[in-house]
Amino acid sequence: MMVVGKAASEGEAPWQNPRILSTLFLVFLAGAASGALSMQFGLHDKLHRVTAASHEPTRDAVLQKFKTELDLSGDQSQRIALVLDDYRMYYQSLQDQFDDLRSTGRTRILQILNPDQRDKFEKMMTELAPQLAPTTNSGK
Repeated sequence: MMVVGKAASEGEAPWQNPRILSTLFLVFLAGAASGALSMQFGLHDKLHRVTAASHEPTRDAVLQKFKTELDLSGDQSQRIALVLDDYRMYYQSLQDQFDDLRSTGRTRILQILNPDQRDKFEKMMTELAPQLAPTTNSGK
């Protein structure tokens, strides 16, 4: 039987090894970063095309579907409605934070660029605006 490091000889599981945990964390972090960058630069729109006829259902439509298909009591319906409202407010708060982050990044980039580059950057951002615009779920 092959012994891997002294952690295995001390009776610890191999996944408890700090090197393994660090590696897993770095792989996860790299995946999250590459996914975020991909979504930021237009992949989101390609994956999730929204047409006029395919809007997300409203809160009331979701609640009605839950009531019907899950046979919810009045108390359950009210409690789930509160959860849906809380989720909508939380989502909007996250969206606002994301908008602030995007604005800060844009400002920092503009501070680095010279005036000619700023003009080109603004033109590029105007062209990319439809792809970079966040989807809003207000009222849902």
